[in-house]
Amino acid sequence: MPNTRANRTPESRIKPIAERLGADARFTGRGVTIAFLDAGFYAHHDITKPRSRVKVFHDVLSNASAPHQLPPADVSSWHGMMTAVVACGNGGLSHGKYKGLAHESELVLVKVGSVSRIRHDDISLGIDWVIANRERLGIRILNISCGGDYEASYLWDGLSRAAEAAVRSGIVVVCAAGNAGHDPVHPVVPPASTPAVITVGGFDDEQGSLDRCVPYHSSYGPTLDGVQKPEIIAPAIRIAAPILPGTSTAAQAELIAELTVADDHELHEILGASPGVDRELDAARHLQPYQLRQIIASKRAGEKVISKHYKEVDGTSFAAPIVASVVAQMLEARPDLTPQAVKRILIDSSVRMPHVPIDRQGWGVCQPHAAIARALEYPHHEGIRPW
Repeated sequence: MPNTRANRTPESRIKPIAERLGADARFTGRGVTIAFLDAGFYAHHDITKPRSRVKVFHDVLSNASAPHQLPPADVSSWHGMMTAVVACGNGGLSHGKYKGLAHESELVLVKVGSVSRIRHDDISLGIDWVIANRERLGIRILNISCGGDYEASYLWDGLSRAAEAAVRSGIVVVCAAGNAGHDPVHPVVPPASTPAVITVGGFDDEQGSLDRCVPYHSSYGPTLDGVQKPEIIAPAIRIAAPILPGTSTAAQAELIAELTVADDHELHEILGASPGVDRELDAARHLQPYQLRQIIASKRAGEKVISKHYKEVDGTSFAAPIVASVVAQMLEARPDLTPQAVKRILIDSSVRMPHVPIDRQGWGVCQPHAAIARALEYPHHEGIRPW
């Protein structure tokens, strides 16, 4: 195959979530508002262009809110930005390829910490703020891709009680299970350990069919209270997520992406014009083009660069917002669903991987198309279903 620019485009390696899960393209989260709790956020292109879909940014640490406006990017911005864009981004910087399943939903972004620390009690404060502003902002879903400081029983833990209160108020709460599955001790901590929330673990779908997929190293239960967690799993590896602009990571990704699609005669010129971006590439400027391409390919794989705007990420932090975006599709299709009905439908429509222990996957892999089909058929008279 000729070594053309098109054949060297890095974006071709990673499949969109909609394709990986077989999503129902009729529903895009239109009219549904999702709140996100995280260390920080950034007004990324994919959630602010052509119009901003961010209703409010609120910082629980300063107790300040800014309608439609986010603070400048800092080191705490990247994780929350990624979770929000994975769920709700319109894929604008990838020409629509890496759009979230809920790419027409509205967002409420709640800062509950910093890159160095998210405190147990501050997550609780964030949940309390979401509950207090639920009706005013129309919040139907809360995604929490962070966890508390310790294991605790939901019977007395304040963070768990806040999560339970959010569900009772009518909010579907989706939590990341955590990433301690490789460890001898792999606890699921609050709020993910709370029975009423939907706790999401991860799996690796690189091999395609369910009988060949493997579990991600998600944390799993049972919890201190004997509750099975997670309930369901979603892709947790090779997720396309945005790179925080203006950072050294962004500069490196832009250089690697440019070199990947450059012709041989352009490589040395591009490297000469970009000193200090990547020390390994700086040291390789004298090499022949074929040698440079080997280093570039290695750097692209090692740094998980998809394009100058996106990179691969992994973790249940990103499996959870994928499920939150499925919930947004469900609530667009059936706005009258209660949180209890949403959870029941997701569980009933999931499919287990046949060779994976139940405690690692709960009821199995989230199936967006089947979940929406069941949502559309869900009896109107059933309301809140008992567990």
